[in-house]
Amino acid sequence: MRLRNVEAGDVEAYVRMRCDAAMMSELGGPLPREAVEARLAKDLALVAADSAWIRMIVPDGADDGEAVGTVTLWRYEENGVTVTEIGWMVLPEHQGRGLAKAAVRQVLDAAAKDGRWGEVHANPGVTNGPSNGICRALGFRLLGEGEVDFGERMLRVNHWVVTPGEHIRSVARAR
Repeated sequence: MRLRNVEAGDVEAYVRMRCDAAMMSELGGPLPREAVEARLAKDLALVAADSAWIRMIVPDGADDGEAVGTVTLWRYEENGVTVTEIGWMVLPEHQGRGLAKAAVRQVLDAAAKDGRWGEVHANPGVTNGPSNGICRALGFRLLGEGEVDFGERMLRVNHWVVTPGEHIRSVARAR
């Protein structure tokens, strides 16, 4: 599995991920195609400015254009504090193969080397067992449940946090 930056040609992968009811069940339901195309344009600008890492997940043996998911690291302001968050998604037919976990680990490893991101938060839905399992397996600490606004939709989530670099030590201790 490898990661690459999102590209303008990824519109169909974005549509497959964000307009599909099953893919978006934990995120408040599918989005309209126009919203997804606008999101891709915004993501391309964020990557060009190096203010977010938006990586496409490409399985081994696939061409670069055959992305099956994303992992994203971004920052935002909340109550005057800068917060770094990570999120990921993998198309249903590619789930259960460890791609999301490997992608999250790679991004956390890169964030540890980069040094600018600080603590990284993740907010998977409380009923999203696989994503909560990724957080647990990669050394995130569960801070509790909460609500987050995702695309003007309030979601009930588990709030996890990890310091890049710490995830490596906590995973090694768990072995």
